[in-house]
Amino acid sequence: QVQLVESGGGLVQPGGSLRLSCVASGFTLDVHAIGWFRQAPGKEREGVSCMRPSDGATYYTDSVKGRFTMSRDNAKNTVYLQLNSLKPEDTAVYYCAADRGYGSSCSLSPFYDYEYWGQGTQVSVSS
Repeated sequence: QVQLVESGGGLVQPGGSLRLSCVASGFTLDVHAIGWFRQAPGKEREGVSCMRPSDGATYYTDSVKGRFTMSRDNAKNTVYLQLNSLKPEDTAVYYCAADRGYGSSCSLSPFYDYEYWGQGTQVSVSS
């Protein structure tokens, strides 16, 4: 059974850090484009970062560049999103997604060919 499970969310003060994990089962992550997305209440889902399967290159939306870092541990079949210098506007449910695999690119658009989605993990940034 193909499944993505996120964890690591929580409540943190502005300026704090969290590390989100996305564990895959039923398939190997390293041949799939992986994206991290977030959705705040009343807002559309937006792409935060993505990783290209061919070489592990990562891309970030402008608002998180220099603060968030995406990485992958193939041995653990897990993708991470390190969130540093968090701001209240980063508050959202964060999702990871994987495409069908064996492509050569990734996308920050939630309308890209992301076939598999996790259930999400809540990140709240507040003092």
